[in-house]
Amino acid sequence: MRFARELAEPAFAPREALAGKDARTLAREILAKTQEEFSAAFKNSPMKRAKLRGLKRNAAVVLGNVGTANDVDALTRALDDVEPLVREHALSALVRLGFSGP
Repeated sequence: MRFARELAEPAFAPREALAGKDARTLAREILAKTQEEFSAAFKNSPMKRAKLRGLKRNAAVVLGNVGTANDVDALTRALDDVEPLVREHALSALVRLGFSGP
């Protein structure tokens, strides 16, 4: 890429919670976050507009699409989330991965 340059503006640098992580790792970490951890990681960030439940739902969808057997534990724990939306998408992801339960 002849014209691409590394971003030099610190205001647009990725937050530590996101930097250098592949989609599956980031999805598992988001599913495990508490509201307090999410609020601290994204204080004064537009990411807070998505709300934790929306990010967790998206994380479950990611794992349902590109996840492996290594992601079953994270999705199984998400079945106990307080948000029905997260639980529903975690179950859907498990079904997509072919997990039928114990």
